[in-house]
Amino acid sequence: MRTEKPPRALVIAAFAAVYLIWGSTYLAIRFSVETLPPLLSSGARWLIAGGLLYAWVRLRGTPAPSLKQWLPTAIVGALVLVGGNGGVVWAEQFVPSGLAALLVATVPLWMALLQWAGRGGARPTGRLALGLLMGFGGVGLLVSPADLVGGGRVEPLGAAVLLFASFSWALGSLYSRNARLPRAPLLATAMQMLSGGFFQALIGLGMGELSRFDPSSVAPRSVVALGYLIVFGSLVGFSAYIWLLRVSTPALVSTYAYVNPVIAVLLGWALAGEPLTLRVIVAAGIILAAVMLIGSHRAPKTASGAPTDTDTERVRSEELPVQP
Repeated sequence: MRTEKPPRALVIAAFAAVYLIWGSTYLAIRFSVETLPPLLSSGARWLIAGGLLYAWVRLRGTPAPSLKQWLPTAIVGALVLVGGNGGVVWAEQFVPSGLAALLVATVPLWMALLQWAGRGGARPTGRLALGLLMGFGGVGLLVSPADLVGGGRVEPLGAAVLLFASFSWALGSLYSRNARLPRAPLLATAMQMLSGGFFQALIGLGMGELSRFDPSSVAPRSVVALGYLIVFGSLVGFSAYIWLLRVSTPALVSTYAYVNPVIAVLLGWALAGEPLTLRVIVAAGIILAAVMLIGSHRAPKTASGAPTDTDTERVRSEELPVQP
């Protein structure tokens, strides 16, 4: 329970951390995969961060998870970190970081579609249908091979992998809502990091990343970027996010989903020379407007006045979104 109001400056600093750090992870991933093997380095990131977080929560007295809790947690880790984050990391070898962030911003669209298609899914309201049409229309504009509204095109395979990553991310997020995960949010997150990192590293080895890796060719900024992802992206960002969930409203905290893609696009343009074309600007506006529209959606109530099973659920502390 909240016993006192936290200092305003501390709340602002925590929001700035979530906005800026999570928005910058896309650029850090791009720098890391320039000379490091994508899935092996990303797997190492999550194994290190997950190991540190797991040790910390256990030292603070959180009980050890049961063996039964590891299976659903590993499934979430596989969907969100392997299919979701792993797809982003692999695709950023070919797709600019800002465009990757915009395609990942479609996760709420996939979640809305999966909820609608699921058992007992209600017919979408006009607002939800409009949001879905706008969102996927913005994606179509972004990845279209035609030279529409000013320049640039996305590498098709990279775009397809990013859309699959967003779908896997959404599926894992929905699965986590009913999975028997540990009640302690940080413990569940640490377990997801460990399982997802293990699977990523295993897949990287299976794809022959180690045999193609030349340590002498590793650039310093790739190593710095990986360290930044471990310390700030995976640990500091999550600490700020979880603290905000305790002292602020979930709806306000969830605004990071609208801000992060904008930060990613601007950082990619300013620090990596990624093109900021009219197509990117228009598509970004359409996609983010669609996400806001879907985020504000309220499903119709039943005759008893209770929300239906397909109501858009607010952010809960046990549903931690693992960021890139």
